[in-house]
Amino acid sequence: MRSWYWRFLARAILFLCSVVLWGIHDPSTAKQIALPSEVVFITKAIPLGSLELETTIYKPEGAGPFPLVIINHGKAPGSAKLQERYRPGWAARYFLERNYVVFVPMRTGFSKSGGTYRSAGCNVESNGLMQAEDVAVTVSYAHRQSYVDKAVTLVVGQSHGGLTTLAYGASNPDPSVKGLVNFAGGLRQESCSGWEHNLANAVGDYAKNTYLPSLWFYGDNDSYFTPATFHEMFSRYKAVQPASELITYGTFQDDSHKLFGSKEGRAIWEPYLERFLRKIGLPTRVVNPQYRP
Repeated sequence: MRSWYWRFLARAILFLCSVVLWGIHDPSTAKQIALPSEVVFITKAIPLGSLELETTIYKPEGAGPFPLVIINHGKAPGSAKLQERYRPGWAARYFLERNYVVFVPMRTGFSKSGGTYRSAGCNVESNGLMQAEDVAVTVSYAHRQSYVDKAVTLVVGQSHGGLTTLAYGASNPDPSVKGLVNFAGGLRQESCSGWEHNLANAVGDYAKNTYLPSLWFYGDNDSYFTPATFHEMFSRYKAVQPASELITYGTFQDDSHKLFGSKEGRAIWEPYLERFLRKIGLPTRVVNPQYRP
């Protein structure tokens, strides 16, 4: 009885040691490392001069060339100039894992970017198109960098950045752009009469000039856009651009508008985004597991 016990104990110890050693060498268990990032200022030409766009770049190790992702930020209440630099770290990690380089431009008038925010009043369609100009400037700058793959680009946006992303898709986007991803996109303009219908009409008009496939994410407890609002938006868009898909995932925590910027939100959007990337021919294989949260 005693010899059986010691044999069992020895085997258990050997098994545990093998598990530990495998964990040391298994790249999937690599320790998470800090995000590699830098801030640059991209020059944007304007009438009678130029201004600079404060831009965060998340770049994986190596010389590349890396597929390009542009992430467009939302708009916080109050002055755009007082808005802090957008740092979508949890989402950036997803793309770094898959060996993409991520550019996050602060648009004109936001944070330390030059100029003043251009609202276009209640004309939300024009607002989005003006924001999209900064996306074009960012893509052009990125393509001048040796580490960027000039043939593969994905444009992503959250909230006001989602509206900007859809507007960019309708603004003669760069040929390298393969798809658009919209997380709770729009602009809430309560001071404008019928703002929800204006928003739906705007994205419907964007669709008329868009050939790119798009993926949309909206939740039922979004503090900015009700289900009625985003369903009308998507209905008008898809009627013209059938290569679009809406993911409605129900409620998320206390406000589904926060899904994209949340660590916990990734479990919801990751499988749908993965499927979308495969569908449009973009890389999905994890190359850098050390960036995974």
